[in-house]
Amino acid sequence: MIDSDQSNSSDQAVPDQTKVAASLVANPPAARAETPARLDPPVRFQTSPFKPRRFLRNGHLQTIAGNFLPRPSHLPAPVPELVEVSPATHSQIASNVLCECHWHPMAVRAKRPTVILVHGLEGSADSQYMVGNANKLWRAGANVVRMNMRNCGETERLCSTLYHSGLSCDVEAVMRHFLAREQLQSIALVGYSMGGNLVLKLAGELGADAPPELHSVVAISPAADLSACATALHRPANRIYELRFVRSLIRRFRLKTSLFPRAFDYRRAFDIHSLRQYDERITALYSGFASAEDYYYRAAAARVVDRIAVPTLVLHSLDDPFVPLMPETLAALKANPYISLLQSEHGGHCAFLAKPDPIGGDDGYWAETTLLRFILDHA
Repeated sequence: MIDSDQSNSSDQAVPDQTKVAASLVANPPAARAETPARLDPPVRFQTSPFKPRRFLRNGHLQTIAGNFLPRPSHLPAPVPELVEVSPATHSQIASNVLCECHWHPMAVRAKRPTVILVHGLEGSADSQYMVGNANKLWRAGANVVRMNMRNCGETERLCSTLYHSGLSCDVEAVMRHFLAREQLQSIALVGYSMGGNLVLKLAGELGADAPPELHSVVAISPAADLSACATALHRPANRIYELRFVRSLIRRFRLKTSLFPRAFDYRRAFDIHSLRQYDERITALYSGFASAEDYYYRAAAARVVDRIAVPTLVLHSLDDPFVPLMPETLAALKANPYISLLQSEHGGHCAFLAKPDPIGGDDGYWAETTLLRFILDHA
């Protein structure tokens, strides 16, 4: 998603979300005595194919419209909760992330599905797709946790470290924190773009040892091949996206240098004109990588998707301007029986804008409606 903190095959029809919500509230799928151990891989998920909205067949148009179309929100006020993702050491303070939580009453909370939403590069809990998904999930009876990655959502003061695309440990820390505290019976992870890489990477790292309460994982337009993404982003046709990301990253880095002048050197941000340059000079240096390429390799979910052992949905558009999936990654996704890979000819990056159907209760955000169905199917 062109994201920043300033933005707010069966042909079976998608069910009315109001009816889905009523059914879930009356018969919560997670209300079972205990979560059974995983035995066989699930049946591959199928849904109606994506058909782009009229006049939005172009990947760039989908991407831009998906990022800037206004989204109404009817969510209750969130409960802000800090989660420690890295303890303090003798040389630096603890790193905390801010989660915007929407909880159902305590009497039913543990039995309801809980979904952790993870945003993309330079996004936040308030990114439009985070809010859009949260509204659908909440109406369907789920608890929702909109997670800010480190420094995102105006939380730069909460840690002395930077965030990057390899911090799957932060997502795991948030998941385990709420699993333990709320005694949740069913949890799902949903990530967009960079967040998609993070949730896939975590699922692959956990493998067969994933908590039994982790019932599903969803990645929308996942940046699973980071080096290829950096290369694609630098193409002339994509420079507007790259410059937007780079300028936002540099603004954030300069704020970090003012907050933690002993930890960061502001001069490192001089003359940076590409994401790869930023990752070479700043991300790699301050996050323990030898170089940008070392970072891209070690942080990429592509290395571990073959180990995923929980029901997983991956949505990817072939006209995504700057997040490609490499042939070897596609092969690994298709070979893993736990993964349902849905590729569409159109859809752009994290957009998937279809024609709305107000009578049927469908607002046209195909990816959001599809992932809702997937999560409820596995809750």
